[in-house]
This record gives sequence, structure tokens and C-alpha cells, in this order.
Amino acid sequence: MDFTASIQRNPLVASVSDLARLDAALKSPCEIIFLLKGDIFSIPDAVRRIHQAEKKVYIHFDLMEGFSREQVALRFLKEKADPDGIITTRVNLIKFAKELQFSTIQRVFMLDSLSVETAIRSIKSTRPHAIELLPGIIPRVVKRVCQETRIPVIAGGLIESKEDIIATLQAGAVGISTTKEELWYL
Repeated sequence: MDFTASIQRNPLVASVSDLARLDAALKSPCEIIFLLKGDIFSIPDAVRRIHQAEKKVYIHFDLMEGFSREQVALRFLKEKADPDGIITTRVNLIKFAKELQFSTIQRVFMLDSLSVETAIRSIKSTRPHAIELLPGIIPRVVKRVCQETRIPVIAGGLIESKEDIIATLQAGAVGISTTKEELWYL
């Protein structure tokens, strides 16, 4: 089961910001789970459980406790947990993660016009497997990033309704990441 096939079957991604909510994500129809919280001790078990449920798991590396932001921590994550991929804002980790055979998602924040320009340049340089664009409720920006980078975009942040999801997908995003459990079932 690869990322592209999974996101095409179900564009909703369960973002888990509290491991106590992992069971809800495992029971949801979402095929992909983004782990936004956890630590060096809990991640291997969480990844195992997610894989047993036949779902893909992407670890938001920057938010994990107990990991340094260095390449050796990525190697540790690969060897001890082996998630399907990582999410990071750190462009220097994308290349190394790809060398370790991780699928990579570069998380970018769109705060203003300058951040959009900077993100597009960065994405074109790093060439991650996908982009997580936040906030995801700006269809015009989603469309531009999709067109200019030609890399799959997952939109997240501030998505609160079915209408937000539809507008963002129509703008070109391939998926929507959300912590709102009620949206996992749309």
C-alpha cells in the first residue's frame, strides 16, 4: 500500500496530536495517520500498532520528544520504529531522510506573500515526496503551490468543515490532514 494509492482512496489524513486518541484514528476510515506527538519510547509501539491496522504512518519529526534534530536521530527512528515517512519543516533533514528510504513530507507555513515565495523555492530545491501546507484553508495559495511545485499537497490547519475540505481539494490538494475526528468520516 503506497502513499499515492492510499491518499487517492481516502484524501482525509488523521492527525493525532495526543497518543490517547490513536485508537480513534486506528478505527477511522483514514488510511494515513500523521503522528504529531510522542517520544522516543512511545513511537515504536505506536508505529507497530498503526502498521498492524494496515495504515501508513508519518511521524512529525520536529515535534517528537527525546529526538535531537540531527541525522543520527533519523537513523535511530528508521532502525527502531520504521515508520513510512517523516514530516519536517527542516529542509536539511529532507535529503538525509530520503537517503534512509523515508517518504518525506515537508511542512510549510503560509503566513504572508514572502513565506509563499520562500516555501516554493525551498520545495523546488528539496523535492520532498509531498508537502503539508498550513493553514490549509487558503485555496488560492494551495492552487499556486500545486501548480508551481508539481508536488502533492496535503492541506492542514484551520480546516473545520466539509466545505473547507471540498474547496481545498478543488484547489488541487491531494489530501487534508486534520485532528478533528468528526472530519475523518466525511
